[in-house]
Amino acid sequence: MIEMKVAGIALDAVTRSPIVLLKDGSDRRALPIYIGQDQAKAIIGALEQQKPPRPLTHDLIVSVFNTWDLQLERIIIHSLQDNTFYAVLCLKKGEVKKEMDCRPSDAIAIALRTNTPIWVMEEVIADASIPVDRDADEEERKAFREFIAKLRPEDLIQRGPLGDVDNS
Repeated sequence: MIEMKVAGIALDAVTRSPIVLLKDGSDRRALPIYIGQDQAKAIIGALEQQKPPRPLTHDLIVSVFNTWDLQLERIIIHSLQDNTFYAVLCLKKGEVKKEMDCRPSDAIAIALRTNTPIWVMEEVIADASIPVDRDADEEERKAFREFIAKLRPEDLIQRGPLGDVDNS
């Protein structure tokens, strides 16, 4: 799993649909997730630390967590099926841990309100992320090609403590 942060909300140029954009810690990969207008407003409200006059749904959920002494440990965006992302809330009360199915947009809105880490499975990132820093990606590929070019067959043989070949 890779921890990601909310980079912001964007609008699709063609459909004008909101997209929440998650970025990894190195700012090398971005994960765009299409969301609804209401979820976009809820995420923007959390990013801007807005306090509505009355609790909105995500605020209410956080209040329920606090009232019942539930701790949101993290959210996990765990799969992508038929262009739909799936997430869970990882809750804890004492020693008891439970996962609850949740839309990623709602999970993100709640995570932002509780300062909870957002995690994404590597498979999801591999399937749906977009490169952000193409220069750094190319540098990494170049360094790997140079490493492979200098690699000798004897570099791949595991040697024992006395320098002999370890056949175990």
